[in-house]
Amino acid sequence: MQRHTLRTLLALILVSITLQLSGQVSDRWVPDILGDGYEMRHIEQPDDYTGPVISTVIRKLVTPRIDSTTVNRGVLYVHGFNDYFFQAEMGDRFVEHGYNFYAVDLRRYGRSLVKGDKPFDIRDMSSYFQDIDSALVIMKRQGITEIILIGHSTGGLTSAYFESRCHPEAIKALILNSPFLDWNLGWKERLIPAISLLGKIWPSFKISQGMSTAYAESLLKQYHGEWTYRTDWKFIQSPPVTAGWVRAITRAQKALRDGKADIRIPILLLYSSASVDGSDWTPEHNRADGVLDVKDIKKYGMELGPDVTCAKVEGGMHDLVLSAKDVREPLYRYIFAWLARKGL
Repeated sequence: MQRHTLRTLLALILVSITLQLSGQVSDRWVPDILGDGYEMRHIEQPDDYTGPVISTVIRKLVTPRIDSTTVNRGVLYVHGFNDYFFQAEMGDRFVEHGYNFYAVDLRRYGRSLVKGDKPFDIRDMSSYFQDIDSALVIMKRQGITEIILIGHSTGGLTSAYFESRCHPEAIKALILNSPFLDWNLGWKERLIPAISLLGKIWPSFKISQGMSTAYAESLLKQYHGEWTYRTDWKFIQSPPVTAGWVRAITRAQKALRDGKADIRIPILLLYSSASVDGSDWTPEHNRADGVLDVKDIKKYGMELGPDVTCAKVEGGMHDLVLSAKDVREPLYRYIFAWLARKGL
């Protein structure tokens, strides 16, 4: 009896440690704002420099056939800067192809914003590892043993950084949608080292992102796009960042350079065929990357590991899955064909 009590006590201690490392995971799912079978739940994470923080996991599951076993493969999607998960069409495509779909709204983004938060702020990109790991824990508890990690823009940087440092056994491949692997600031990039130093001394110092609304105008149905989303979660004009955020991004980018990432799983590197400059919207903004330099994406993406497949998407926007229908339909076919070739 005493041995049984001791084993129970040890088990409770292990569970407690796991929850402290991975966030307080509850089992309560509620319908998500996307509807159509999407559901979500919040996860309380350990406090960071701002105090209490949460992340949010969103999911849509494959409906198993009566004669089939539980689906053990899934996708985990990580959004970019000034963003949150709203790309339901992408989630639906993966579900239709037999993948349980999960996404995470990182701390201080979208569904994870709480009163008093400074949206999107971070001082160390590794802080997001807790948010991603909590989602992976949930997926594993659902019996998902083969996971495709997908990251867009800053989420692509975060996903690659996470994989390079943590190497979870369940993650079998990495898909990067226009990953933010280098700055695209022209001559202003010469200021990055000084701003990064400032970020160490005065991390809350604000840095303007400019006044452009061109990217939002290329996406939103009310302007020149075909999508709707919450503009209080994904602002039309990108908000200021902090020097601490710039420092965090720069350190993560440098950690993935010159082969230091050494990611050993297959990587699908996706980027547009062209970049477009200019603060004012033009029709080219709907057929090119208006945020990053696609040449830099390819250059630094090729350094991430030994098995990188580059795919240039003709007419693709920065978020490739939000491109015009004649672009994203071939893109989805390519993605699923690539996964099939990799045995995933």
